[in-house]
Amino acid sequence: MSENGETAAKGRPIVVTMNSHQYYEALSARDRRFDGVFFVGVKTTKIYCRPICPSRRPHAQHCEFFRLAAAAEVAGYRPCLRCRPELAPGNAPIDSEQKVVGAALRYLDRMEEASQSIPELANMFRFSDRHFRRMLKKQLGVSPIQLMQTRRLLLAKQLLTDTKLTMNEIALASGFKSLRRFNSLFKERYRLSPTALRKDSGNGESGSECTFRLSYRPPFCWDSILRYFRRRFYRGAEFVNGTQYFRTVQIGRSRGWISVENDSENLALKVVVAPDLLSVLLPLIARLRRLFDLDASPDPITAALGSLALGNPGLRVPGAFDGFEIAMRAVLGQQISVPAATTIAARVVERFGERIDSPFPELKSMVPTAAQIAAVPVAELRKVGLTEARAATLAGLARAVAEEKINFLNATSWEESVKQMTLVPGIGPWTAGYVAMRVLGWPDAFPHQDLGLQKALSVKKASDALALAEKWRPWRAYAAMQLWNSLEKQHELSNHLS
Repeated sequence: MSENGETAAKGRPIVVTMNSHQYYEALSARDRRFDGVFFVGVKTTKIYCRPICPSRRPHAQHCEFFRLAAAAEVAGYRPCLRCRPELAPGNAPIDSEQKVVGAALRYLDRMEEASQSIPELANMFRFSDRHFRRMLKKQLGVSPIQLMQTRRLLLAKQLLTDTKLTMNEIALASGFKSLRRFNSLFKERYRLSPTALRKDSGNGESGSECTFRLSYRPPFCWDSILRYFRRRFYRGAEFVNGTQYFRTVQIGRSRGWISVENDSENLALKVVVAPDLLSVLLPLIARLRRLFDLDASPDPITAALGSLALGNPGLRVPGAFDGFEIAMRAVLGQQISVPAATTIAARVVERFGERIDSPFPELKSMVPTAAQIAAVPVAELRKVGLTEARAATLAGLARAVAEEKINFLNATSWEESVKQMTLVPGIGPWTAGYVAMRVLGWPDAFPHQDLGLQKALSVKKASDALALAEKWRPWRAYAAMQLWNSLEKQHELSNHLS
């Protein structure tokens, strides 16, 4: 992908609402494309399952279908111990109303790491508390509190099954304030105690670290996303070693490290988390799902992209672990090569990042936060190899993020996010578009000002690139990744032949 693309200066969802007959057909076929798209509640057992559950198929008249696991639980169903609904992949927002809810869900994730209330969240989106709750209930079928409770319970269920963490550690990691509340709600909702579930589940993975899995829909081009991160990582705070990704993490006051590798046999990523991060496991999981684009649905994307996706049907759009990280990396990459930007990024971490201990010599620092960079004089920023103009842009960006003039969590449209960022002197449409694509995770985002995309499409004008991309709606972000990937392959082939 080009990183020097700065210039001077509604799609319709593929998956439409399904009726009960269509849900049942997908259930009967155990179609993996619908894993996480819906859940089925069996009225005779009061258990809900994923559509891929290997258990005997229930009769149609005994089935009730839900978009969310939380909605099934609110209706009185408890999760299947065989197919384990807590492992199902999620879904990315597509249409405009879903995007508002998607932005709200990003804030709900943040509420696990910050002391924000639902009324404060409603005010952030300029809604009344009542209207905000009603909108979420309409879109999700549950209230915000019910959704958060189900998330916590399903994470606890996963940790009880897959790890040897103590009950106190699991309660803390799942976001419960006390062990008593955890035990009470778990037993009330699932009709068995956490201890009984662990006894029935057998042994999980041992060790001082916490190990768990995050599911995805196949195919998943793990090698491609690793290659992308390997070329653009913050050395000292991230590294890629063979088939694994490692990084340091700070969420709130919790600091530690993680490692991620592909478990293709189980269609999941295997994540190892340092013990000091257990108290922020819920927001950490949300960040990892966004970083690796785990909620993507490859089949409708491949169908929409046609021949463009033939060589790489499971290519993902790399997301963002932290919004400012990606924005800073984009500024560092303005008008220079990818390797040069990666070198400067390493200097930023070395010079301004806080130190951290880890078992890996490659992980020794944190990526500096917006507040930390905002406190650095422009003259000091220049010492990492930035021009005066670029250093001033980075300082302005850091101040805007630290003062919450730019908020990567509450943007509800591509245009709004780009408009926010371009108010910072030195940030143009390319930088803003690239950041919006990676940080917000809009599947239809398309930074048409990028010179690399124009080259891949054999056009010379951004408007021509935008016009050609119209046929790929609402998955233009994936089209952009395929086009950038084709350029990298051409570059590798050219180097091999020369």
